[in-house]
Amino acid sequence: MLLLAKSNLDTNKLTGSGVALSGTVDEPDVQIYRPCEQVEFNQHFIYRIDFIIVIQLSTYSRNYSKLMLVNASKRSFKVQALTARRVCISTARRAISSKFPEQFRNLRSLHSKSESGNEFLDDTIYALSTAPGRAGIAIIRISGSACLDIYQSLCPSKSIPRPRYAAVRTLYEPANSIPNILDSDALVLYFSAPNTVTGEDVLELHVHGGSATVKAVLGAISQCTSPAKIRYAEPGEFTRRAFQNVRLDLAQVEALSDTLSAETEQQRRAAVRGNSGKLGRTYEAWREQLLYARGELEALIDFSEDQHFDESPAELLSNVTAQVETMLKLIAAHESASHRGELLKKGIRIALLGPPNAGKSSLLNQIVGREASIVSQEAGTTRDIVEVGLDIRGYLCTFADTAGLRTQASQIGSGNNDPIIGDIEREGIRRAKSKANESDLVVALASIEWSDIRNRWEIRYDQETFEIAARASKSMIVINKSDSVTPEILSELINDFRKSQKGRFDQYPVPLMSISCKDAQGLTDKGSIGHFIDEMVSVFSNMTSLPTELVDLLGVTERQRQLLTACSAHLLDFMNEAQEHVDHEQEADIVLAAEHLRSAANCLSRITGRGEAGDVEEVLGVVFEKHETGIKTQTYKIDNGN
Repeated sequence: MLLLAKSNLDTNKLTGSGVALSGTVDEPDVQIYRPCEQVEFNQHFIYRIDFIIVIQLSTYSRNYSKLMLVNASKRSFKVQALTARRVCISTARRAISSKFPEQFRNLRSLHSKSESGNEFLDDTIYALSTAPGRAGIAIIRISGSACLDIYQSLCPSKSIPRPRYAAVRTLYEPANSIPNILDSDALVLYFSAPNTVTGEDVLELHVHGGSATVKAVLGAISQCTSPAKIRYAEPGEFTRRAFQNVRLDLAQVEALSDTLSAETEQQRRAAVRGNSGKLGRTYEAWREQLLYARGELEALIDFSEDQHFDESPAELLSNVTAQVETMLKLIAAHESASHRGELLKKGIRIALLGPPNAGKSSLLNQIVGREASIVSQEAGTTRDIVEVGLDIRGYLCTFADTAGLRTQASQIGSGNNDPIIGDIEREGIRRAKSKANESDLVVALASIEWSDIRNRWEIRYDQETFEIAARASKSMIVINKSDSVTPEILSELINDFRKSQKGRFDQYPVPLMSISCKDAQGLTDKGSIGHFIDEMVSVFSNMTSLPTELVDLLGVTERQRQLLTACSAHLLDFMNEAQEHVDHEQEADIVLAAEHLRSAANCLSRITGRGEAGDVEEVLGVVFEKHETGIKTQTYKIDNGN
């Protein structure tokens, strides 16, 4: 809660945790205003949004930007003027007085302009909320101060339904002396501000979904008369208004965008983690903590030496350092979790790697269930990368079928000289290695082959394939053509193979299994492909799972992670500055330390879209552009491995 008070306010009389603004203002008054509370003041209106008081005075004081914030412990520090993008300060020259019509005397229709140059327009917007095309029902959403006027134009003889109650209405063409029915038995719902999806009045028309009906109703809305301008909404504008009216923070907007573009179950689960607003509240709490710490440091600079403080500068810096250390640990946890969340949202990249004719293309075809890759006995058939997007039990996956890896020398266990590698195949091998290095999971394939020289069955593999797999963050080993030998010989070959690879995959357990890409008639799981998918999904779960208490962090996006990394860098700069001068009480050192905290707080402002970071508007443009465009990905759903 904030108090507006005179500059000569006796701060010694402040009690409790109350905070006061003191400075030179005209016609000051001491009041407490709660969120979403409109109060008449000298025949004008003041409004507080986002826990900041927006005040209407008959005269605006130029000294307002130099007000001091004083708390009950008498420690004072500077605060910036109310210049945040969402804050509206109306002056007498732009007053909202009681002489204005009733519909203009509220926040929903407040015209003002912030210092960033952005205007809060009074336009009422409308758009088709459901997908275009033929359907049983189409929903048209309207948001703004003209909702009641639009309703009266479309339903002139019926009163508007009670808020949040559906009513059946006949819609008529507006401004027509002869009643012309647009749609009968339409469902109408009215939601009154501020507790709506956009924070404004909202009207929803549930009409019959024929294209002609929808077109007629949309056209009729544009013809309705109202003091406010009525226009079709820009892409993402409903969400933008929800953000501007503090119904959503920027993290929730990103989560909403991810929810709308989610195509798999795991994508949906990751996206809904951010819809609750918990992440935004966490980052906002961190930002406020940094601002408070910065204010305490700056108080050492702004006040005279005879000002009494409970702590010495060294003690104060030490206390702030302890807070920053704790925050750095929390940020590290969020950064780590964001990588797992991004795997769910963007998909897990899997590279199929192995020598020619090991069965990479055949395995991909078995997983997909269609001829996605060319299958041939000719070595080097796959010379370019074939990528296929799949939904495997809720996980979005991108499989890359790469060129077979081989060198000019003989393959291990082949006993035969390979054909000379041409330039095209060499380029394919280079691309295969590059794709494997950037993948999240490498599936290294080997195959069971007969050796004429050794006169026995053996597992043929490429040495470099397993070197790449050993360096990968996650890998699996698959031995193909298990149908070529008996179970006894297969077990013996696998045991010998494990011994040959001992020490190579010691950093983490690597699943090893045998499969057959040939159709095995009469078997429930053809060639153990289902078992392979089971093991692969288990690896996916290990790559993306988090403890229950951290599961909400899966909603952290890549953009948020980058800002958290930047925030962490500024906090580390602060720690270095504080450590170097912890035993000194030099003002210059405090200034630098406080500046690092300001930069860190601005990074958090850009995550939530709140606060006073100078480039928040630029961030909004990037996020809403993504929200408007959406993500278009074609996937194939795989429910099981059979």
